Amino acid sequence: MSNCIFCRIIGGEIPAKKVYEDEEILAFDDMNPQAPVHILVIPKKHIRNMMEVDTGDTGLLGRLFFKAQEIAQSSGCAEKGARFVVNCKSNGGQTVDHLHCHVLGGRFMTWPPG
Repeated sequence: MSNCIFCRIIGGEIPAKKVYEDEEILAFDDMNPQAPVHILVIPKKHIRNMMEVDTGDTGLLGRLFFKAQEIAQSSGCAEKGARFVVNCKSNGGQTVDHLHCHVLGGRFMTWPPG
């Protein structure tokens, strides 16, 4: 989807501070961080949201969440923890229509979040 901001970041049209990249996953610092650690982990495959995941995507999602865990650990969140957030559609707070996981850490997270 060429108009998607995350697809444009994947394609190199929009710069991002990359934290990790392989053939299926890209992770980069959030442009509007809500915590000292705020990294977005996205699949390179355009999936609009969690409601559009199908059975063929289960391996990709497993890798995505495992990579999110590794990124949290390497960002200094191993000891005290982190928050992993996937927003879905407008009522879920999703603002970019490309599946992504927020990795938030480096401070205490309050509850409820919204």
